[in-house]
Amino acid sequence: MKTVDMYTDGACSGNPGPGGWAVLLRYHEREKVLSGAEAHTTNNRMELMAVINGLSELKHACLINIYTDSQYVLKGMTEWMPGWQRRHWRTADNRPIKNVDLWQVLSALAKSHEIKWHWVRGHSGHIENERVDSLARQAILTLP
Repeated sequence: MKTVDMYTDGACSGNPGPGGWAVLLRYHEREKVLSGAEAHTTNNRMELMAVINGLSELKHACLINIYTDSQYVLKGMTEWMPGWQRRHWRTADNRPIKNVDLWQVLSALAKSHEIKWHWVRGHSGHIENERVDSLARQAILTLP
């Protein structure tokens, strides 16, 4: 099974507001960078979109090390997801979870892979995190 490192980030200019996402995929010395933007979104949605787009690029089952500065994404996937699914995508106090459309896509994509989640502190000099942060912010500037 191939081992892929994935670095993700999302950004928003205002929350909600225009937002961008970026992902860096690394397999040995090969890298692929993707980014995108939406005119009206939230930072959390952009964080989710970065991971979704990264996973969507992988054509075969992989062992993936995902590095994110988003506690929302990390805890969603490693702690909260089982409860949400048991409660039919509702919170513990029976409210619909936010961004359910993206969580459901991410959940389905993740099933094909073995994922190890890693949290990195944002804006702390982590080279790849700084790179995807910059790319996500640049993506916002591509919006009309």
